[in-house]
Amino acid sequence: MSKFFFVLMVVLVAALSVIGQESRIQIIPKPREIVDGGKLVPLKENNLVYLDEKSELDKDYIGSLFTDAGVKFQFTASANKANIQLCKSGDNGVSGSYILEVKEKKGTANIKASAPHREGLIYAVQSVLQILKKAESTFNVPVCKVIDAPEFQWRAYMLDESRHFHGMKMVKTLLDEMARLKMNIFHWHLVDDPGWRIEIKKYPLLTQVGSKRDFSNLHISAEDWDKTHTERAYYTQDEIREVVAYAKIRGIDIIPEIEFPGHASASILAYPWLGTSSRKENKLVMGDLYNVTDPEVEKFFQSVLDEVIALFPFGVLHIGGDEAAHVHWENSKEVQDFMKANNLGNCSDLQLWGINRMSNYLASKSYKMIGWNEITGDNIRNEAHVKASTSGQLAKGTIVQFWDGDISLVEKAIKKGYDVVNSNRVDTYLDYSYDAIPLERAYAFNPVPEGIKDDDKKKILGLGCQMWGEFIPTTERLYYQTFPRLAAYSEGGWSSHDQKNYAEFLARFKAVLEPTWKHKGFLINQPY
Repeated sequence: MSKFFFVLMVVLVAALSVIGQESRIQIIPKPREIVDGGKLVPLKENNLVYLDEKSELDKDYIGSLFTDAGVKFQFTASANKANIQLCKSGDNGVSGSYILEVKEKKGTANIKASAPHREGLIYAVQSVLQILKKAESTFNVPVCKVIDAPEFQWRAYMLDESRHFHGMKMVKTLLDEMARLKMNIFHWHLVDDPGWRIEIKKYPLLTQVGSKRDFSNLHISAEDWDKTHTERAYYTQDEIREVVAYAKIRGIDIIPEIEFPGHASASILAYPWLGTSSRKENKLVMGDLYNVTDPEVEKFFQSVLDEVIALFPFGVLHIGGDEAAHVHWENSKEVQDFMKANNLGNCSDLQLWGINRMSNYLASKSYKMIGWNEITGDNIRNEAHVKASTSGQLAKGTIVQFWDGDISLVEKAIKKGYDVVNSNRVDTYLDYSYDAIPLERAYAFNPVPEGIKDDDKKKILGLGCQMWGEFIPTTERLYYQTFPRLAAYSEGGWSSHDQKNYAEFLARFKAVLEPTWKHKGFLINQPY
């Protein structure tokens, strides 16, 4: 055999070995490093699971994961007796990182996961469940070592429940799937023009009146809604607490979105004095903006924020800040007089002024603001009727969520010192059709745009994918639009872009997730 063919055979054998590893150890999102031990070993029929007391893991949740997978187990207080150990490894290390080791011990699998933080141990368990191979009465597990950590610390899924309300059961299902995919932020869009979906005790009409419409019935009266809808279409504060706790157990933080100064029709329907055009009519004028120049409106919004902050402990609140119809301010003598008195040259300056006041108020509560990228004061779409801000700058510490406009606006925000979440609508909007954003395009999305300098990449916190609700009236439709693309975005937020390969991802997806999601009814004639 010639030297050339000998080398070629060595390369082919190595390649086949890699393919074999990929086919045996399949995890979504893709880990940073997998060392394959080259064999499968059986899992015990009755397993002993040890949870490190310092891990802060919820025993019921971890138990439910093993139970749902069909793994028989019981918890033990002895690490030495356990064949499945979940141990905290100290406080140093990237949030979400973990090391998973599967070894053979006396002919069966011994599994140990270690992580510096609780979330990493949750992710390790999710990885274990994905690599289990069903045998006749138990499971086989590949001997391996997985060294893993997320590429980005912001891996978000947004749900719009203002336009169509879906309820707590569906939200919990989504949180379960986010946890399966190691996504860590649930962005909850609870307020918009069609409906106000969160109980505010100081202002009960927000839900008594403002929740009684959806996108299909924007102009319906509360009386007519009551005739046709018997179910409550908002969350009580106790329900919010339940969802927040449910998410936290799964390693997920929740960011509520309370829109300001636009997308405010639901609240202005309840309290017309909040609006600019509506207060003159003493009834809602659709698309109206809060009159940010009125101190009473500011007090209202601060009181709302106080109640919201008390419900969501993560420390970040989304202010919205997009698509404000400035015509309402332009046509108000009261607002125009205020702008002149305060040297605010145009309505974008006024909007920035109002948003900064909200940002500073949140900062006084040790809270941080995030908003869509209009909050920078830029005319993001270069629309002729919109004037960019000329006299102000967004408050320091605010997070900018890029959704629209030229991609250079990302770099512009970074240069001004802001952290950025990339949610470019042409790549991340889950309400868009599969023709517009097929699975392959969703998978190809890189949170770091081309041209961003290496020193600036750390300012990209990660990605968000958005499930807007205008034309998503049913849970079935929501699942159809979300799955399987959620898996693609999870890998885009977790794995290095250089590691990604669509064909290889698709093979892992079909082996690991497709059977589970089909069983749950998520995949309906999906085009991938």
